[in-house]
Formats: sequence, structure tokens, C-alpha cells
Amino acid sequence: MALDTGNLCILTGNANPQLAKEIADHIGVNLCDAYVGHFNNGETQVMISESIRGKDIFIIQPTSYPVNDNLMELLIMADACKRASAHSITAVVPYYAYARQDRKTRGREPISAKLVANLMTTAGVTRVVTVDLHAGQIQGFFDIPVDHLAAAPTIANYFRSQKLDDVVVVSPDLGGVTRARVLADHLHAPIAIIEKRRPQPGCAEVMNLIGDVEGKTAIIIDDIVDTAGSLCEGAKALEKRGAKRVFASCSHAILSDPAVQRINESCIEKLVITNTIPLPPEKHSEKFVTLSLANAIGDVIMRIQSRRSVSQLFR
Repeated sequence: MALDTGNLCILTGNANPQLAKEIADHIGVNLCDAYVGHFNNGETQVMISESIRGKDIFIIQPTSYPVNDNLMELLIMADACKRASAHSITAVVPYYAYARQDRKTRGREPISAKLVANLMTTAGVTRVVTVDLHAGQIQGFFDIPVDHLAAAPTIANYFRSQKLDDVVVVSPDLGGVTRARVLADHLHAPIAIIEKRRPQPGCAEVMNLIGDVEGKTAIIIDDIVDTAGSLCEGAKALEKRGAKRVFASCSHAILSDPAVQRINESCIEKLVITNTIPLPPEKHSEKFVTLSLANAIGDVIMRIQSRRSVSQLFR
């Protein structure tokens, strides 16, 4: 089925307009003419300057820092589109905030990931496209379709181009084994697993290493790098156990302080990240390699719009 670009409209908030522009260029359309800003009292203001009646809307808006501002922009844009009689509203949320609050680990805790799903649906979102959810079961928090993309194929293409030898893919914890296996399958490499415990949030201790890394090039893959404490401790453990080189990769580079300093001072040669979250100038480092997911996300949008299978892209 041919792509109906005449009925396709791409909106962007202030979270990652550069990514939205790259996606629109890949598809071959212009961004929808809209203003997303603030009233004098700080409330979010959205004004869509062209008719979107009966159109299929794709809102490009990762909910990265400032999280609550970007989330409110997404919700208000969706509400504006719903009230303007859009045919469908797809929230393209490359980074899904609050994903680490997907269950109760102590009494009287919220499940914020579910709350965000409810808010999106209530605002009028009819479909969600996202990348590497921290917990895959978050897809089940929605009663609308969710297309869950993986950054691993794009990351694998980069590492293949580097022609590394004796590669082993390392999961930084037991929960990331599936993600590591996907990258390992792309690179035709074995995997290893770091067993760690978290005595408190933001603090990790390496307890054990499952697998052989001695004399090998280790590639750690994670979905999120926040303060990089866990990542750098894992890299140090790999070096101690004989890894000759250590690389790292992640889908979402939050890089809260002191992450950049920690990575620069670590044994990690390169940290390969994607542009789901924009990287501000003050967080740049010579160790960082940024890969664009614009083409991959654009391909998904085109398949959704032309009513073709999305899953076939990942086979």
C-alpha cells in the first residue's frame, strides 16, 4: 500500500526538535506548523497553526529532562489534536520517562509508569511508538497499540564497522540479558553477565561475573546510563577479570552528574549512545559516539501510515 503523506502530520515539542526534523526529512514531509511554549505564568501553551482535521498525527516527544515539562507538552499537544478532530494521534516517545517505576518494591510506592500510560490515553493518544523500554511489560500498561523498537541493530552496525576481534557482549545485570542476547546475535558473539546488587538507589556493587571475558573485547550494553556509577563499576570489574578492551553502549544517555566525569576517568574506550535524548554541549565527551535513530523511527512511521507490518523491520 502506498504511503499517504498528504494525510500525515508530524508535530514536535521542545524535547528533541532536531530528531523530529531528521525523521520528517527521512519521510519527505515538513513538520506541522505549531507553537509549543509557555504562557507568562509558566503554563504550557500549544497553538497548531494549520488544519489537522482528519489527519494522522505523529507527535515526536521523548519525555527526557525536564521530564515533567516535556510530558505536559506531549499531553497538551495530544489534547489539542483530539479537539481539532485529528483522525489518529501517535505519540512517538523514544525515551519513556518513569519507566523505572514499573512496580512496587516497598509499601506505599506509586507505579508511575502505569500512571503515565493512563495520562497519554486520556489525553487522546491512540498509539505509542517507543525505544527500548526499561521494562518490556510496560507495553501491557496500555490498552492501545505499542510499537517497541530496539536500538540494538543500529548499535550493532556501528560495532561491526569497527572490526573488533574476540568480542563478548556483556549485560550489566541479570535483567538486561535479553537485550545483550539481541546484540550478541547481531555480532555473532557470546555473552557474559555481571551480577550486582543495589544497596540503595543510584549505588551498585558488582558481586560476580558469569562468563569468560579474559583476553576479549567486552561491549557492555544497557538501556539507560544515568549517573554511570553502575556502568563504570562494571567496566572496572571486566578489566580486573582480564578484558583487553572495554566499550559500552546504551539507548538513552541521561548522563546526570557526575556521569560524564566518571566515564572520562573510566577504562571505557567509547560509549555508543543514540539520539533518543538530545545531548547538551556541556555533556559532550571525546569518548561519546552518537548514533541517529531517525531513519529507523521514520521507517516505522511510514509502515504504520501505509498499514504494513512493523515487526518485519526487525527480522
